[in-house]
Amino acid sequence: MEKDIINCHIGLETGGTNINCIIATSPKNIISELHIPTGPPVSTTSTIINFIQSASQKYPLHIQSMGIGSFGPLDLGKNSPSYGSIAMTPKLDWRNFPLLKTFSAAFAFPILIDTDVNAALLGELHWGSGIGLTDFVYVTIGTGIGGGVLANGQLIHGTLHPEIGHMFLKHDLNIDPFAGICPYHTDCLEGLANGPSIAKRWGIPAENLPEHHPGWSLEADYLAQMCVNLTLIFSPQKIILGGGVSQHHGLLPMIRNKFREKLNNYIFSPLFNENLESYIVSPKLGQKAGVLGALALAKTIK
Repeated sequence: MEKDIINCHIGLETGGTNINCIIATSPKNIISELHIPTGPPVSTTSTIINFIQSASQKYPLHIQSMGIGSFGPLDLGKNSPSYGSIAMTPKLDWRNFPLLKTFSAAFAFPILIDTDVNAALLGELHWGSGIGLTDFVYVTIGTGIGGGVLANGQLIHGTLHPEIGHMFLKHDLNIDPFAGICPYHTDCLEGLANGPSIAKRWGIPAENLPEHHPGWSLEADYLAQMCVNLTLIFSPQKIILGGGVSQHHGLLPMIRNKFREKLNNYIFSPLFNENLESYIVSPKLGQKAGVLGALALAKTIK
């Protein structure tokens, strides 16, 4: 007796540090999943392709579509000859790698690609902290810093896509003489506040930095500056802060307090004056926001 065919989708999150891939019908029904470190592009994508092919042999799957949420920058110009490729990433071996074309050559089902942070935003929109919202920002603070923006119910892409991690901040060298680590801008947001910058500045990985270390006050200051900039530019209903660094115990309340001080009552809204706990928040999906968002991206393909 033949087993019933399972109609499903693939969500693939290619992060700067780790790869997560799921084959699922919904977040509550994951058929198979893969978690591996991000290695060289050819061997990494071959492992993912083999995983999908093996699952297709093991289960009676009808894979309808695939969504990819990838670190970037990405070429998302659909008329570009390098559409779906990774652009000038600091991960040099991935630079100019044709990510979308690699998977499209291996599979017949339709595939859609977007940034990993846009994917995470979609995950939170459908199943997390963004349910019911039309305007919000999702930012991940980890190995890198990136953000996605939803405005009037639509993801913002523009010429390329937002690069929130590379906004410029006030950098007081008397308080923080650390030069920053971004290979392009040195002391942009990512260069001053991502996980590797914390480790290089203090000589201790962010996950091992003690709770009351002064580094966390500095981190909160930079992330509060970011939140003020995002508030003034996009006027969102919510800012969601994901990624490993942002989940440090006690950091979120510090960011809110510094945000309130820096905004200095310029804009009056209950969100900013009374309800910051519901304005600057953690993702409800946690570390699964990206891969579930890639699944949501797949489901948008008609």
